Amino acid sequence: MSLGTLPIGKLLMEYSVPAIIASVAMSLYNIIDSIFIGRGVGPMAIAGLAITFPLMNLVVAFCTLIAVGGATISSIFLGQKNLSRATDVINNVLVLCLIHSVVFGGLCLLFLDDILTLFGATAETIPYAREFMRVILFGTPITYVFIGLNNLMRATGYPKKAMISALLSVGVNIILCPLFIYVFDWGIAGAAFASVCGQFTAFVWVTVHFCSKSSFVHFKRSNRWFTPSIIKRIYSIGLSPFLMNVTACVVVVFLNKALLDYGGADGNFAVGAYGILNRTTMFFVMVVFGVTQGMQPILGFNYGANQWDRVQKTLRKGICIGVGITIIGCLVTECFPDTISRMFTTDARLIEIANNGFRIYFMFYPVVGCQIVIQNYFQSIGKPAISIFLSLTRQLIFLLPFLWVFPKIWGIKGVWASMCGSDLLAFIVAVITLLVVVHRHKREMASRQVSPDSISSK
Repeated sequence: MSLGTLPIGKLLMEYSVPAIIASVAMSLYNIIDSIFIGRGVGPMAIAGLAITFPLMNLVVAFCTLIAVGGATISSIFLGQKNLSRATDVINNVLVLCLIHSVVFGGLCLLFLDDILTLFGATAETIPYAREFMRVILFGTPITYVFIGLNNLMRATGYPKKAMISALLSVGVNIILCPLFIYVFDWGIAGAAFASVCGQFTAFVWVTVHFCSKSSFVHFKRSNRWFTPSIIKRIYSIGLSPFLMNVTACVVVVFLNKALLDYGGADGNFAVGAYGILNRTTMFFVMVVFGVTQGMQPILGFNYGANQWDRVQKTLRKGICIGVGITIIGCLVTECFPDTISRMFTTDARLIEIANNGFRIYFMFYPVVGCQIVIQNYFQSIGKPAISIFLSLTRQLIFLLPFLWVFPKIWGIKGVWASMCGSDLLAFIVAVITLLVVVHRHKREMASRQVSPDSISSK
């Protein structure tokens, strides 16, 4: 495959650009959804949507556990020229996606009100949160299969088709969302229905691809569909993004509580302001994730093929691109916070609180791109323990202590400060970790007098 021979820059363009386009499209549809909800339903609907973020993170967590793990393993098997095992992975991912979606979606529907109350819903916001999540949870089988197979599509050599599936999902959603909200008057549930309809379109697209025998890797009845050894590897590698989303869920619960406590009479508006900040930061984070998604098959294939120099070159280029993206994010949000806030709402108080949050929250944002790339690098080469540790530093280990201390000193400004402070410390830890690992490799090479390729196979 070209993953092991073409120049790294060319491969990054080929794989990352479609992934970035798809990620931007997905981020834009989240932003546009929020804009339609904020302007078409009201400021309390924005706050209700923000309350659903922890549960949405859990929905994504149980899906990425399978999708990312399966994509990484399939890339490594293809690098080892083991097509049969790569096919086993695809079969197993489909089965796991269906099992996870039915079990998780069903349990959440049974205890939905209790979960939303735990996540910070108030009497004013829970009707909106409940209405939105019911539709989303009924659609989890479609969502899980779409995301799982779309990651595999990119990992097995079809980055442009993976991009098209994401664009299909976004395009259908953007067309239907205003129709369902404004014309059919379905409120916030209309946005959820539009989202599920878009994902169903993409679901059909990716399923047809993997059912076609013309695809390089596709479903085969004769191959294994439920293999304990493969499932164990999928879970071990997918554990890093899973924990990242789970910790994001936990953190958002604490954030919502802190915003309600220190926001006083404007507590619900503070939660709504966080919803605006969250959608904005996720736009730039998703662009960086697009870069890492493009890097993943390149890293996995070359690591599996013992081409260590190509692995390191991919990492260096990825860090440069990731930092460039988050620098742009910092400049945009620091210079134009009012413009961004007014996209989501016309409520003056909500705009004021969001603007104050933007000024603090994005202070150290440029370093976030580097931290995300390094974290996903370890995940892509099959070192989940390091990746898990790095994901926990940014979203749990540093953030929660800051969130406990800073608001007591600076009030609601301390809530925003806790997030930017954790970003800075997580970046420092990620760089130190990477330097230690690289130094260890160099020391092993010097002592054993062997090539980097032979070390990378260990």
